[in-house]
Amino acid sequence: MKWFVASDIHGSAYYCKLLLECFEKEKADKILLLGDILYHGPRNDLPKDYAPKEVIGMLNPLKDKIICVRGNCDTEVDQMVLDFPILADYGIISVKDKIIYATHGHKFNPDNLPPLSDGDILLCGHTHVPKCDVNEGYIYMNTGSVSIPKENSHHGYMTIEDGEFLWKDLDGNVKNSFSL
Repeated sequence: MKWFVASDIHGSAYYCKLLLECFEKEKADKILLLGDILYHGPRNDLPKDYAPKEVIGMLNPLKDKIICVRGNCDTEVDQMVLDFPILADYGIISVKDKIIYATHGHKFNPDNLPPLSDGDILLCGHTHVPKCDVNEGYIYMNTGSVSIPKENSHHGYMTIEDGEFLWKDLDGNVKNSFSL
């Protein structure tokens, strides 16, 4: 199973289109969205081509391929227009013998850990900064942001396949990697 992971689209039709082109090129099985799908939030500038209705139109046809968790900018109103569940605070997937606790990062994060076993992975978005930190007892990973990267990081996504995690920019260039 190949996972395609992204976070923080924030209603950008421009970056959502590029992201979905990358999904097609990657030939991934499922998309894991880590929240902040439609709304840009009061702390962010409007992303390029802010058009949430267009993002809805691009994502809904892929509803059978998308697993999503709730971001701090996602609401019940967003759920009314999206055809896939978006309001779960977290999701759990297994890769090799490790659990990936997928969440947005505004509730569960390195300062407020969920129940993890030794070596499990906390996978987040929210900060808009790609990261991989091996900590005592767990690994923290952040996909960064598709539309509003921060701290001079890239617009990008992550793939997970056979225990290999790759952070990529929207041109498909590998920016970082980690293997279990």
